[in-house]
Amino acid sequence: MDVIQKMNSIPSAVRPRQSPNWLRVLRTVGSTIVWIALAMLILWATAAIYFDFRIASLRIPLALIYLSGIVAIFVQLKGSRWAAILCFLSFFCVLQWWLGLKPSNDGNWKSNVDRTAWAEFAGDRVTIHNLRNCDYHTETDYQNCWGDRTVYLSQIRAADLFLTNWGIPFASHAIVSFQFGDNEHVAFSIEARYKNGQTYSTIRGCFRQYGLIFVTADERDLIRLRTNFRKDEEVYMYRLQETPEVARAMFLSYIAYLNKLKDHPDWYNEVTRNCTTAIHGQLAADAESTQPWNYQILLNGTLDKLLYDRGRLVTGGLTFPELKQREHINAAARAANASTDFSTLIRVGRTGF
Repeated sequence: MDVIQKMNSIPSAVRPRQSPNWLRVLRTVGSTIVWIALAMLILWATAAIYFDFRIASLRIPLALIYLSGIVAIFVQLKGSRWAAILCFLSFFCVLQWWLGLKPSNDGNWKSNVDRTAWAEFAGDRVTIHNLRNCDYHTETDYQNCWGDRTVYLSQIRAADLFLTNWGIPFASHAIVSFQFGDNEHVAFSIEARYKNGQTYSTIRGCFRQYGLIFVTADERDLIRLRTNFRKDEEVYMYRLQETPEVARAMFLSYIAYLNKLKDHPDWYNEVTRNCTTAIHGQLAADAESTQPWNYQILLNGTLDKLLYDRGRLVTGGLTFPELKQREHINAAARAANASTDFSTLIRVGRTGF
């Protein structure tokens, strides 16, 4: 009772004030967000050490040492502000090391990606070196892959989009092909570059496991590989609603990137350097597109629907389901098989061709 009387005797101006309820809730929410973000950063840093440390025998020990250090910080500082600060600093140390990992064009690459394409110009003429056009017997049995091809910028007529899906609703692979003259095509496929013994993993693709390669190839290679030799891949082909001038600018953007990769290799990344995100910004600039970025560019399983909605595809007045059904080319590609007229045959009856 005396304590209560003493508290009541303290002038209200000097009594400690409680924060408003809304402010306490806001602080709690903010603190929760910070700790969740910190937990995700710690998880990423641990995975980066585990996947990307170059001495394989030290990956697990170093990842455990890092996690043990984080636990020690929390135990010693008991979740204080300094615990968060030190954990953030430890993450940035790992990030700085990770960003210092440099890609290289030297490596024990698989034979279908052991050469990188590059091009040289002589006025209107472009000579592409190391263009791929394998003779396939099976998906993994092929020969006679590499050659040179000369094309002329003034002969570019159009650009086409191939979208390959293997049953995952929100993931596809995009290939862009350019038509020169009546029936010559050069296609570009942005891919992870595998070394012998490597296979693709979505999780590993978010780290520094694979090189980035712009496979530059004949459609008889890139498309037939997916329709005729790989299992459960469905391929759709759309004519892009672009003028020859825009198609030419897009082609030059691909050429500029692959020439850059010849001397300045880059990492493939599932998010930032994949088949659509690696060059999307430049292609949008080439097309003078002011339309905003959309999640379907990253989760590109429905990229064709996005381009349809934005008026970027030749539709012939068809609804999207009708167009998608008509542009499914697997049966035509299997019928064309190894024909030298493969590109012509897969376009028969398609919209815009």
